[in-house]
Amino acid sequence: MNLKQKSWALRKVALDLVYRAKTGHIGGDFSVIDILNVLYNAHMNVTPETFATPEHDRFVLSKGHSVEALYAVLADKGFLTGRELETFSRFGTKLIGHPNNKIPGIEVNSGSLGHGLSVTAGMALAGKMDGASWRAYVVMGDGELAEGSVWEGAMLAGHYKLDNLTAVVDRNRLQISGGTEDVMAQDDQRARWESFGWNVLETDGNDVDALDSAFTRAKACKGKPTMIIANTTKGCGVSFMENQAGWHHRVPTEEEYNRAVAELAEKEAACNG
Repeated sequence: MNLKQKSWALRKVALDLVYRAKTGHIGGDFSVIDILNVLYNAHMNVTPETFATPEHDRFVLSKGHSVEALYAVLADKGFLTGRELETFSRFGTKLIGHPNNKIPGIEVNSGSLGHGLSVTAGMALAGKMDGASWRAYVVMGDGELAEGSVWEGAMLAGHYKLDNLTAVVDRNRLQISGGTEDVMAQDDQRARWESFGWNVLETDGNDVDALDSAFTRAKACKGKPTMIIANTTKGCGVSFMENQAGWHHRVPTEEEYNRAVAELAEKEAACNG
């Protein structure tokens, strides 16, 4: 299965998780899932076998409310079984609504917005001090950037020239209360990150080829951390969910679920042609 096809299949898994559990953040799942797919399947050195060793790449999903997308990817990589996925959000499960480090493949608990960059920058700094070859990655939401702690982490990473750190902003321009530019305007993103000493790349965050190229360029950058501004579509892949703030946290009805499944199946099938 190629990466494009896999992205549509992973969306179906995330959709099923939300529909069965009657809870979840499907809009953000669908905007970020291509980023996670490319990271885990084309760039990060991490598997169920290497996760217990010091040499594996580190990853933090700072926008932890999109955990269904991460669970889908972790299951695809063999960290979770299908039976474990079925327990999502049930009583007593480890698969709760935000990343939980009791689950294999998850480094830290996350989802308290604004913390992920600082935590990951700390990991990258430790890697530098140890002379390690592994890299650290973090994915944030654009609404999250209103948190002041993000910019403390940005300042630290730039100061220590953490070129083993790659951060991604899932730039879908929507958050639970509306458009990001209405809630707390943040353009120009490039100028902001460059002012903190970062190498800044901008790409289509729902195009696996474009993402692959961006992550490759990030690895080649020396002397600076890299920020990838990934321009995405909230709800990407399902027509009636796309660019709708109302799908930040909403469970589809049976009719909506069936429509979404049909649209995703059609897109996945088209990747075979």
